[in-house]
Amino acid sequence: MIPVTKKRATRVAKALLVHPDDSVVTLVEPVRAGAAIAFDARSVTALADTPSGHKIAIAPIVAGAPVLKFGFPIGTATIAIATGAHVHSHNLATALDGTLDYRFAPTAPAPVRQRDEPMTFQGYLRADGRVATRNEIWVLPTVGCVARTASRIAAQANAALTSDTKAGVIDGVHAFTHPFGCSQLGDDLDGTRSILAALACHPNAGGVLIVGLGCESNQIDALLREIPEQRRPVIRTLITQSAGNEIDEGVAKVAELADLARSHRSPVGLDRLVLGVKCGGSDGLSGLTANPLVGRISERVVAAGGCVLLTEIPEMFGAERLLMERAVTENVFDSIVMMVNDFKRYFLDHGEPVSENPSPGNVAGGITTLEEKSLGAVQKAGRTPVSHVIPYGARIEGTGLTLLEAPGNDAVSCTALAAAGATAILFTTGRGTPLGFPVPTIKIASNGALATRKPGWIDFDAGAVLEHGVDRVAQDLAMRVCEIASGASTAAERNGEREIAIWKRGVTL
Repeated sequence: MIPVTKKRATRVAKALLVHPDDSVVTLVEPVRAGAAIAFDARSVTALADTPSGHKIAIAPIVAGAPVLKFGFPIGTATIAIATGAHVHSHNLATALDGTLDYRFAPTAPAPVRQRDEPMTFQGYLRADGRVATRNEIWVLPTVGCVARTASRIAAQANAALTSDTKAGVIDGVHAFTHPFGCSQLGDDLDGTRSILAALACHPNAGGVLIVGLGCESNQIDALLREIPEQRRPVIRTLITQSAGNEIDEGVAKVAELADLARSHRSPVGLDRLVLGVKCGGSDGLSGLTANPLVGRISERVVAAGGCVLLTEIPEMFGAERLLMERAVTENVFDSIVMMVNDFKRYFLDHGEPVSENPSPGNVAGGITTLEEKSLGAVQKAGRTPVSHVIPYGARIEGTGLTLLEAPGNDAVSCTALAAAGATAILFTTGRGTPLGFPVPTIKIASNGALATRKPGWIDFDAGAVLEHGVDRVAQDLAMRVCEIASGASTAAERNGEREIAIWKRGVTL
């Protein structure tokens, strides 16, 4: 798929035809009514002013007919659409509706190209065989009541370690606060506890201080029972109701952990990387530039023997069959079906349609329906087979591509990726977002305009794919991933953007 490039003086705009069967193209620059739009050695004339990232019909579409993009239906035409017309919310609607039945029909895995020479990064080798991309001390509050206390402990401890030239190689002390842990019941409380326990086990945390209040539902003893015994030597706890000066005691415990956590980087291969992939604030180009680019990195990591985690289950609706047909076994297929349909029931049980997506920002950026968004989103996994399916709050079970249960919300899903074991996250965006998470979060712009406008947010410009092609740019991104995994800071890290968010699913007492 090579866009035809012409000089602007000819008033020919560039557009991308994703699949030969598609009935629309996606603009890579805005057009005025009457301008020619070139694609795949053909052209049409725009009937209206249309922004970049939006769709133009390349043939007449009758009312009620499916509109095709990526070679698949992205919804149904609500009125007749003329050649050259802008295709969006005014004439295109979703066709998604409720749960579905699926049949196991695996396809042969697509060949995945891999570079001859292996790529490496400088990681921290842990005693249990895992490899970290950072060596930090994490402070985790059990309950929102001590969130500010945890932040104060982390700030003071970090300042002390930074000023101490004998502190060893500690990359920082960070508190990850949240408002939960009390007034929760049943599965809701279990979810909070599972996420915090999983974060406490993360390899990027060379040591963990768990700060509790004392009277909360999320008791420290119950939380510790979810943490394996072999992890306990680098865990310390503090119950603030029982402490004298809780800040001084917390800082002292962090200093003790820092002595235990001193470490140095060593060269390792991509087989030791656990990569989370995520999109947020997407636009019409996300599924054409940034997400396919990340898909190439996913393929490379899996081919090397590493792990890739894909989540945002509601943003698989309409594209789930592409993942189901790549399940390595029928049991994995059944797990995907259960996860997708259970998530749809979650929407329906709350009186919401399964298609209540895309967001206003997605729509402004040119994404019309959830099917369109999903077909672009799943490309972050590349063409890799699906090896594992795990629930929210669980940790990775093996190498290959894992599907992780979590919603599309950026903060909730990225927290779940980190808790599951991701040591870096590739985060694609067409609209931009400053958010960062517990592990290095590499922001990848779908278009050059965003990368130019927000250099303080963006780490990599995937807009280069339009000029140089995805395979060439993938090598540049792979090198950047290795640099960041080796210690180079992300924009979010430089900005102090580090957050967690926990999926709230139950009543509050």
